[in-house]
Amino acid sequence: MSDDVKPKPLFYIVLFLAVAALAAYGLRGVLFPRNASTGPGNISATDLKTATGTEAPDANVPTTVKEYTFKSSEKLPPIKETSAYTPMADRTVKFALNVWAGWAPIILQNGGGAAGKTWTTPGGQPFKVELVLIDNPVAMRDAYASGKVHIGWGTLDMVPLFMDELKKDPRLMPRVYQQIDFSNGGDGMVIRRSAAKDPKNPTISDLRHKKIVLAQNSPSEYFLLNALVNGGVQPAEVSFVYTEDAFQAAAAFNSDKSIAACVSWAPDIYNLSKLEGNHMLVSTATANKLIADVWYARADFARDHPDICEGLVRGIFEGMEKMKTEEGRKQAAAHMSKLYSIPEGDTLGMLGDAHSTNYAENREFFLNQNNPANFERTWSTAYLLYRKMNRIQQQVPFDQVMDFSILQKLANEEPYKSSKNDYQINFAAKTVQSVKAEGTEILTKVITLHFYPNSWDLRKTVTVREEGKDIERLYEGNLDAVLTEVAQMAAQYGGANIVIEGHTDSSMKGQVSPQLVKDLSTNRAAAVKTELINKFPSFNPNQFSTDGLGWARPFDPADPDNHAKNRRVEIKVISLEHPE
Repeated sequence: MSDDVKPKPLFYIVLFLAVAALAAYGLRGVLFPRNASTGPGNISATDLKTATGTEAPDANVPTTVKEYTFKSSEKLPPIKETSAYTPMADRTVKFALNVWAGWAPIILQNGGGAAGKTWTTPGGQPFKVELVLIDNPVAMRDAYASGKVHIGWGTLDMVPLFMDELKKDPRLMPRVYQQIDFSNGGDGMVIRRSAAKDPKNPTISDLRHKKIVLAQNSPSEYFLLNALVNGGVQPAEVSFVYTEDAFQAAAAFNSDKSIAACVSWAPDIYNLSKLEGNHMLVSTATANKLIADVWYARADFARDHPDICEGLVRGIFEGMEKMKTEEGRKQAAAHMSKLYSIPEGDTLGMLGDAHSTNYAENREFFLNQNNPANFERTWSTAYLLYRKMNRIQQQVPFDQVMDFSILQKLANEEPYKSSKNDYQINFAAKTVQSVKAEGTEILTKVITLHFYPNSWDLRKTVTVREEGKDIERLYEGNLDAVLTEVAQMAAQYGGANIVIEGHTDSSMKGQVSPQLVKDLSTNRAAAVKTELINKFPSFNPNQFSTDGLGWARPFDPADPDNHAKNRRVEIKVISLEHPE
């Protein structure tokens, strides 16, 4: 079976023959050169010693978690300047938000957009909240910077776009206290089938040298850049057409047939995908941990009113619990209809576009260093992608904006202490063949890993001599960086099956058994899966399937003897319409 992580018996029988053949022909340098490049890894992570087996994990058993140990108060820059925001009138907080399903819990908790309901701080002091609708991200940033609103909205990937300006005044530095949601189908990319090499099965690679329309400075930009890079398409290889907002992007795509694809929001992405000749390439129903909505307070407001910030966190969590009832959802939809000027039936339908992240999921996002889709990695990935676009300058460290002090304070209180992660997909164990038959490939990420000759041991060490000393080091020195890169993509596309395909070069063709080579590639693919599960125990092993293709499919058919490129692993994201 292709998912079996144990080597096949046939491999042991003929292993010594292959070793002898390599030695006889002196081909080690040809077959296993050390100068081939590996994929970049911009974030380092700590290894875990806990190994996970091949059975699906029990959701009731906590996995090993390594949390950040620094105190947020020691990392966040101090605010010494006087406050510059508009003072609260009648202790009313002005909280900016946009037209988005994820804000339903606070809209429900507040009884609508107006400052009517009384909230309370942990000490029992009253305050009110006015929800200020500002859909344009730049307009929201300007209202936040001028002090007209005390709380800003955004997806976490958007915030780095604002930091070059905000960091000039320490009073404006964001204090991100809480994740509101993960986009769960509300964002997506629609492509014209005519733009694809295979119109029946479009992929991200089909976007190369095409025009794509989207809203700049919005989650759409991060969504697209992330998909392009993971699919092996560089931003410079596509033409970006920008509109003021995502709704205009959908309209432009619909009217201009020269545009191959658009990135937009619900309901437009679903309406467009229903039109003949269009195809929903990918949405956040599949990339379900890619776009995270957060709110943040101005640093001066957070300093002056920490009790109100805590009251907001507590109140929003309460709103999330109310949203679990049918009555709560109906009430939220009614309030959203009035605030957003959208028919109530549409706002009720919008609620499925976002997954509200409860307390346990917030801790995973903010505090778990081993979560491959956590705050730190999302923040760093956004900076990496926007630097490729020459949109931002020096990176602001994530711990200069992330404030988990309130989450830590709630850790030993009920109902937070008993909170469980509800955002998990129960993947069934499937073969690669069944995964591919049932699903649609979205993108392929090619990685190169150097294996020791005739070995599938990713942590194989070799002795090298440096400065007169013998030093033991990994044969594949970039292993952890590459695994982190792959894990982050697998976590972001948490609603998809991940297929790991192993490949070998063909330099021994005619001299060794093809089955031997297939076994080697199968064991190497299985080794990558095992390392991912060991390093990131929160993964469901059934999300990953492995296969070995030997030398059957060279990386470049026009250059089949390029052994360095052929000795690779390919990670395929397979979207399933109805994952189990």
